[in-house]
Amino acid sequence: MSNPMVNFTTPEASTNSTTQSIGILDGLNICVYSIGFLFGLPSQSYIIWLIITRTANGVATELFILNLSACEIGICLNYFLYALSYLFLHLSTLKLFFLGLSITGRPLFQCLICVERYLAVVHPVTFLKYKPLRYRVICCAAAWIIIIGSCFWCLFTTVSNNIACIWILSMQFLIFFSIQLFCLVAVLIALKQSGPGERARERGEENHMKRRAFYLILVTTVSMAIIYGPYIIIGFLTIVINEFLHPLWLIAFICYIVAGLVNPVLYLHRTGKLSCLRLP
Repeated sequence: MSNPMVNFTTPEASTNSTTQSIGILDGLNICVYSIGFLFGLPSQSYIIWLIITRTANGVATELFILNLSACEIGICLNYFLYALSYLFLHLSTLKLFFLGLSITGRPLFQCLICVERYLAVVHPVTFLKYKPLRYRVICCAAAWIIIIGSCFWCLFTTVSNNIACIWILSMQFLIFFSIQLFCLVAVLIALKQSGPGERARERGEENHMKRRAFYLILVTTVSMAIIYGPYIIIGFLTIVINEFLHPLWLIAFICYIVAGLVNPVLYLHRTGKLSCLRLP
């Protein structure tokens, strides 16, 4: 996601103060792009390496995470293109094409991961029914078709109709976030419920695992709210007031990048690669 994609301008005369403000915002954008690229690319590449170097069963069970990391690498490279585009204008076409990875790729694969977790915890029988690899491959193939379509849409539409872009962006984020929030909250509720009675030792071990999973899902839920919440609110606010507020969009963009770094950290923690990070 980037501010240029939703650059809604009004036919007002430019002033020196406005030019200076835009220059400051451009500098902040470059800094945010650099942070997203420098931290996101190594972590996502490491996650892909961890998944691929595991057994075939490991790749199958984490296929959605593998595709999400591949999509995130494309997003990180797009951050790099946006930073370079301030110096090389001919990169505009390429960066707009890969913008579809941000507005559709990340939320779509995160949505698939949340639905999978929801089925595994709340509806385990259904999860086992659709657990085979072929179902995951079908879902990933369909997701990539949608993402490529979104990339072409960004390439040919976003520049010519900014209001339509903001409307579709806000609605798409709202739909994906609603699905993710429903699944994550349902998982949290299920984890808080006590299971059937077992021996005290087994119950203690199960409670520890549930508590650990609960905090991981809780952190994921908060990060999702930070990623999509500001864009949804500011997007509808922009449509209502018919004015593009650059500082607010910059705040939403910062939230999108910073909160997006939480998921790879959680995955590395779950696989034991970040022993310094401890959850209750």
